[in-house]
Amino acid sequence: MYKVFFITFGCKVNYYETECMKSLFRESGFEIGTELSSADAVVINSCTVTSSGDSRVLSALRKTRAMLPNAVIALTGCYPQANSEDAEKISDADIILGTKNRSIVADLVLDCLNEKKRIVRLSDYTADEPFEPLKCTRFDDNTRAFVKIQDGCNQFCSYCIIPFARGRCRSKPIEDIRSEIQAIAESGKKEVVLSGINLAFYGREFGLDLADAVEVCAEIKGIERIRLGSLEPEMMSDRLLERLSAVPQFCPQFHLSLQSGCSKTLKDMNRRYNADEYYELAQRIRKIFPECSFTTDVMVGFPNETEEDFNNSLAFVEKMQFAKVHVFRYSRRKGTKADKMSGQIPENVKTERWRRMTETASRCREKYLSSLVGKTVPVLFERENSEDFYHGYAPDYTLIKISRKKAKKSLRNFIFYVTIKEYSSDCCYGESELIK
Repeated sequence: MYKVFFITFGCKVNYYETECMKSLFRESGFEIGTELSSADAVVINSCTVTSSGDSRVLSALRKTRAMLPNAVIALTGCYPQANSEDAEKISDADIILGTKNRSIVADLVLDCLNEKKRIVRLSDYTADEPFEPLKCTRFDDNTRAFVKIQDGCNQFCSYCIIPFARGRCRSKPIEDIRSEIQAIAESGKKEVVLSGINLAFYGREFGLDLADAVEVCAEIKGIERIRLGSLEPEMMSDRLLERLSAVPQFCPQFHLSLQSGCSKTLKDMNRRYNADEYYELAQRIRKIFPECSFTTDVMVGFPNETEEDFNNSLAFVEKMQFAKVHVFRYSRRKGTKADKMSGQIPENVKTERWRRMTETASRCREKYLSSLVGKTVPVLFERENSEDFYHGYAPDYTLIKISRKKAKKSLRNFIFYVTIKEYSSDCCYGESELIK
């Protein structure tokens, strides 16, 4: 039996797709390896969102080839799809696949193992590209499952290469979602996270929207929590929000993509909203979901971002009081409009702005966590992460820890109400009278 090992870079969508590919290899008789050194084949599922991400992918490829000179190595994912000319020249990979045709990846690896031939399967996306029918048939031991229901992006933000790596927006048919969620529930999982490249665009080609997908999940017995991945603000209509609020299983944690709190910078980024519109949306969401939390991503050092622009973004983040912010420096990306812009920001300035924004984000997080003290929330517990604590997550995705001394048995995959007693910089601590 051949062993295949997986190396995955990038977002939750990539990790979901890796799990789907593992299912395909199992069906083809492969064993999923746990150690790279013993693999007959290696699949590297790549990311290309930044140039530094490209470097990490190519470094992993070189190191894998040096360790396993006789193994079959397949390079798949966003890097070869967005950089096809460069990818075709990579001699360390036996198979170059991109983000299409992954339903045949196991067959291609078998062909390569048996015939020792090099295979390149790269093609551009078409306007009417269908949703790739990948799904998992086995699930890991986490208490939540990620499910990709949307792929592609039509937005073409000036800094982003993803529309070239993923094609245009397309959605998983609603009945396919139903069957996959049913399998997840039967595996014992209680929480699902719906994900996509531009998730808020789900279902447009079917005359549906994201609420339809959430409602289908809620119909499945055993699913007690439904979360959403990253969302684009301009697609969050009041009608969608009202429908989501009517679903008891819906977890009101909104990862609402921001990128900058400065309207001028947002325009330069080709984002489809300004700072005021974003804030107004957040206020509407807070009215409908009083116990909601907001998380986001913020970029610093975008071309032509002045000190005043940055300070506006900094003040906006403070005003929003996000529960958590991922702060990152702008990275030039060949093939995007931003790469050709004048006014590129020096790296030392980016680093200083990253430091200041990170400090602001940390203050916001601590303020949010402190606001939870005294509240009682339902917590879905996961595996024990130390000898001292059980941990789990509240509906707003706050990490909650309780002392293991309070429980006589494992709490994993159970939901208990916990009263929050104190907080630290990254989590809250609580107690429950129900845990004995």
